[in-house]
Amino acid sequence: MAQVVLENIYKSFPLRQGEQEKEANSVAESVSPAVDRPSSNSVLRRINLTVEDGEFMVLVGPSGCGKSTLLRSIAGLEVLTAGNIWVGDRVVNDLPPKDRDIAMVFQNYALYPHLTVYDNLAFGLRRSEREKEEGRRKKEEGRRKEEEGRRKKEEGRGKKVEGIKGKIQGEEGNIQKIEKIRNKVEEVINYLASNSLNNHQVYPLFEDFLGGATRKLPPGLRYLSEREKAVGKRVREVAELLQIESLLNRLPKQLSGGQKQRVALGRAMARNPEVFLMDEPLSNLDAKLRAETRSQIVQLQRQLGTTTIYVTHDQTEAMTMGDRIAIMNRGQLQQVAQPLELYNKPANLFVAEFIGSPPMNFLSVEFSAPLLISHPQFRFTLPDIWARSLQQYDGRGLILGIRPEHLSIHPPATKNLSVQVEIVEALGHETYLRVCLTDAPAVRMQVRVPPERSIRVGEELWLAIAHDKIHLFDPDTELAIFPR
Repeated sequence: MAQVVLENIYKSFPLRQGEQEKEANSVAESVSPAVDRPSSNSVLRRINLTVEDGEFMVLVGPSGCGKSTLLRSIAGLEVLTAGNIWVGDRVVNDLPPKDRDIAMVFQNYALYPHLTVYDNLAFGLRRSEREKEEGRRKKEEGRRKEEEGRRKKEEGRGKKVEGIKGKIQGEEGNIQKIEKIRNKVEEVINYLASNSLNNHQVYPLFEDFLGGATRKLPPGLRYLSEREKAVGKRVREVAELLQIESLLNRLPKQLSGGQKQRVALGRAMARNPEVFLMDEPLSNLDAKLRAETRSQIVQLQRQLGTTTIYVTHDQTEAMTMGDRIAIMNRGQLQQVAQPLELYNKPANLFVAEFIGSPPMNFLSVEFSAPLLISHPQFRFTLPDIWARSLQQYDGRGLILGIRPEHLSIHPPATKNLSVQVEIVEALGHETYLRVCLTDAPAVRMQVRVPPERSIRVGEELWLAIAHDKIHLFDPDTELAIFPR
């Protein structure tokens, strides 16, 4: 498990031919001819984000906002234009994906169709175990070579001494010659034993061959090395956790969408990586299965405690799954906060509109000091807590935001809105109305009302605004104005 830090991330793609021509035309129309046209399309800009160790972070935003590109950059599938990515205490910018200790779950599952569920789960484990063993073998070889070097140096010194003795004592006859030949043969044998194909190299290869050759045989006839036994134990632990033990001998084409998704999750979990990356893994599932799998992913993440970055365009998924949510738009972070903070205190107009289903309603109003809000169809006085925040907006326009659940049906009054019902959506536990202002039919709003209230299409209603639940935004910057 590890903390993930994104430090001033930028990512750009070169413009294609058609895009360059279009860009050149727009530049020629709007700017002087001396201005150079851009040669790249900026996808990510000034991304600074810290995902804490063990945190479930959700990246959410509309299609094309850059969230999947950011995820792929963390995984190493995209090369950054600028910035640094830290995983734990390592900068991983220049590391290939396999060395980042990151597991990714893709939208399209990416299972190997010719492998069973067991082999799909075991694939990454076998590879990592082989790489670990290869690393251990190389270290052992290095140690043996060092020992051989030291031994040769000692032999060299011994030979020099023997040479000096030989000069002094002279030749000792055939017995000494035979002894030298025997020593030479022993030296060659020792060299071949340490540098040629020996047990440390042949045995793992033989095990791999024997395991692969007997894999299709009945269980009792298969050869299982110690490494394969460890892989099998880990695969069954993950399968039990995901409740897919009965699917281990099936091929992916024999699985349902939800089962495929669990296998893809299991393959990522089996390696026990430092970080999980999930790129819209539930988008191919139906509504009921999506809700079930969503809760399973959250439970599994809490059990494992693995740092997780989850990408989705569904704000309901984001609100129900994430410890924190990072909202993106046009390649930039808009706000990073806990779900309820995003809902109750959106940082700007985009966040306020994006978070919430149905979305927030917006009306253009005028503010007059000290606390009067005016609209062609209503006016009311704000609570006193707004006085300091709105001093500079006297006589200026503001954008008033109000969520559907904070509008209620009331008798006619100057502080209430007159609307006409256009659509009624009865969901059983609640009813949503789509209405338009009586004097401005182009202005539409959504309202949530209790299911007991019977309402007909075309009916005229008066709606009261909960004054303590309103949101105000600067129309120029679109930033939220908070009471203080």
